[in-house]
Amino acid sequence: MISTIGILGSGTMGSGIAQVAALSGFNVLLYDVSADALQRAVERIKDDLGRSIEKDRLTQQQADSAIGNIHVHSTLNPLHRSDAIIEAAVEDLGVKRELFKRLDDVLPSHAILATNTSSLSVTSIAAATKRAPSVVGMHFFNPPPLMKLVEIVRGKQTSDETVHLVCDLAQKLGKVPVQCKDTPGFIVNRVARPFYGESLRLLGEGVASVEEIDRIVRLSGGFKMGPFELMDLIGIDVNYAVTKSVYEQYFHEPRFRPHPIQRQMVEAGTLGRKTKRGFYSYE
Repeated sequence: MISTIGILGSGTMGSGIAQVAALSGFNVLLYDVSADALQRAVERIKDDLGRSIEKDRLTQQQADSAIGNIHVHSTLNPLHRSDAIIEAAVEDLGVKRELFKRLDDVLPSHAILATNTSSLSVTSIAAATKRAPSVVGMHFFNPPPLMKLVEIVRGKQTSDETVHLVCDLAQKLGKVPVQCKDTPGFIVNRVARPFYGESLRLLGEGVASVEEIDRIVRLSGGFKMGPFELMDLIGIDVNYAVTKSVYEQYFHEPRFRPHPIQRQMVEAGTLGRKTKRGFYSYE
């Protein structure tokens, strides 16, 4: 039975997952190497809960209870009380493998290790541990408090029991779990690559502007957001990293190739909403 969840990383995804878990009644151990990042994460969660109260989606008592369920730590050792870990660190295979190797030494034998990777190999991450059957992908979408879908990714050695427990956990978090194989980009991010890629090619070729492409997709396709609005929300650096990851893992399949516009914007530091500038201005 899972009652305590450790979450690695207090960025947008980590803090969002922590908020969801805390609201669902779980004891949450939120870890980050930076005490300042942890403080910002808690403030971000409080602000989001406050907006939910203002919109009558939540009571003050529910919000207070959720905040009380979150405990922050800047060292890994306190996470030894976790029944499950959800890792939401930077999308870098080396970083994730090192974290999982360290967690393997800290956690009890029954604990499940889940990675929130959006494109990397769960099998490779699991290989850094001595408990590959207990390692699984648990891919949430941004922002976690609002997005219902969670991809449950089975690595080559992931056990049926682990998949069952994590699907059950996702449902208890109010999410809709979808099982998938450990392939680059899984389901959603593989489908999404052409959505972003063709939009960037249209822009790069001067066929249409950012605003025109987004408007057409919303009006004709029925999407809530256009591709450029969505890239700004996700973070252009994150989107670029996922695109490169899928491209490289498919041995440079041309249809997954990143676009120079993405690289240029990352180099310029115009990463979308989080930097107040991306394809749109948020000043």
